[in-house]
Amino acid sequence: MSDLSSYKNRLTKNMRHWGKWARRQGLTCYRIYDRDVPEFPMIVDVYGDRVHLQEYDTGWMETDEAYSAWVDEVHAATAEVFGIPLEQVALKIRKRMKGLTQYEKAEGAGEFFVVEENGLKFEVNLEAYLDTGLFLDHRNTRKRVMMEAKGKRFLNLFSYTGAFSVYAAAGGAVSTLTVDLSNTYLDWAGRNFALNGMNEINHQRVRADVFEFLREATCSPQKYDLIVMDPPSFSNSKKMLGVLDVQRDHAYLIESCMAMLAPGGVLYFSNNLRSFELDPMFVDRSENLTAASIPEDFRNKRIHQCFRFVKK
Repeated sequence: MSDLSSYKNRLTKNMRHWGKWARRQGLTCYRIYDRDVPEFPMIVDVYGDRVHLQEYDTGWMETDEAYSAWVDEVHAATAEVFGIPLEQVALKIRKRMKGLTQYEKAEGAGEFFVVEENGLKFEVNLEAYLDTGLFLDHRNTRKRVMMEAKGKRFLNLFSYTGAFSVYAAAGGAVSTLTVDLSNTYLDWAGRNFALNGMNEINHQRVRADVFEFLREATCSPQKYDLIVMDPPSFSNSKKMLGVLDVQRDHAYLIESCMAMLAPGGVLYFSNNLRSFELDPMFVDRSENLTAASIPEDFRNKRIHQCFRFVKK
């Protein structure tokens, strides 16, 4: 049996510190552990009275039996520290596939439940999908969007479950348009709007390949005052016409969004590609918000990059 004392001690200490911090901030979902102890390369996020536990791939080589036993011990220790049943700790682990590493979601459909962030409600599911439904690292930018949204026409591209759109609507946006390729995520976004009492007349959702949407929208007279674009690093979805590579494609994506902005309009562009470098032609045209956009509870200060553009 492994010596789990260093992991449990750090988890206990972090839980007290970040728990108090989260209560002051009005948050029920936040990060409390991110590979703090190198021997325990896990990420631990709190979602209400449940915990999302992810193993981080270190490339360590262990036998399947030793690996499985170690994961089970860490899983049990996490539940013990939080004082909750094991089934309330959702575990995501690496799956070994002939030399390839893939992440494996927990078996079953998982359960949808509601968490709160800055007075807004969001549906999450810790088990059914690789991600939970709410990207915690974009919390600061969501709040910034809410503060800027009053009276604005808002567009959310690669919207996932629509959290940015909910924040914009809460901030008084006159309209929001939420664009994603997945019906599953757009339906989820619809439930998030309903949870917060927002009508569908002013807050529309569109299923579209963002590249196709941009081609059509840039030819349209419709303008927006505030746009958020947070594309995946890579995507080769069968529903897409081509393959998205954010490093290769970001210049086209940014220029297309700028063309759709009304004068004085703002674009927030972010992505999670660790090696990402903004095209030099945009450096003087944007403000790098990365440092301010990463929440306090994130040890990993390179989890995303975030830039703000203003249409002259």
